[in-house]
Amino acid sequence: MAVKSEPRPQHILLPVRVTTVVASFALALFVNFLPWRDPALAPDFVALVLAFWCVRQPRLVGLGIGWLLGLLTDAGSGVLLGQHALAYSMLAFGALTLSRRIQWFPMTQQALHVALLLVAAQMVAIVVRMAAGADFPGWRLLVGPLLGAALWPVLTFVLLIPQRRSVEIDKTRPI
Repeated sequence: MAVKSEPRPQHILLPVRVTTVVASFALALFVNFLPWRDPALAPDFVALVLAFWCVRQPRLVGLGIGWLLGLLTDAGSGVLLGQHALAYSMLAFGALTLSRRIQWFPMTQQALHVALLLVAAQMVAIVVRMAAGADFPGWRLLVGPLLGAALWPVLTFVLLIPQRRSVEIDKTRPI
């Protein structure tokens, strides 16, 4: 006997607050500036949060925010000024272009799209660094973007918490 399972209730999200976006970027910058044992293996949290907000709120977060966050990351990390700015603006462009497509997929396939975006952004930063005279740092730099993509479902759940409505049912409400 087949048991019909009821579909999981869909949450209607409240509009996002600008303070939530700013706080998430500030927290991501703080986590990126923590002294990691091996920074090449750590995910780029600023890039991950930037990709999230570009996908979820394309009218609020875009190329300019990516450029500004990249300059802040460059200044805070003490690396070549502009390498993260270019990489983040390219990441924002890719996320904005694919934003509607990414949201149609289940979470695992969204993570695959984000993995490609994060790897592409990392490659842009590596090319800029190498153009300035640095040596190729090795393929282990791809571990960070892949770990970041693995964190995509967790990040999505956490950053959507302030937007979720209560699940209580009101019989007088039309929706």
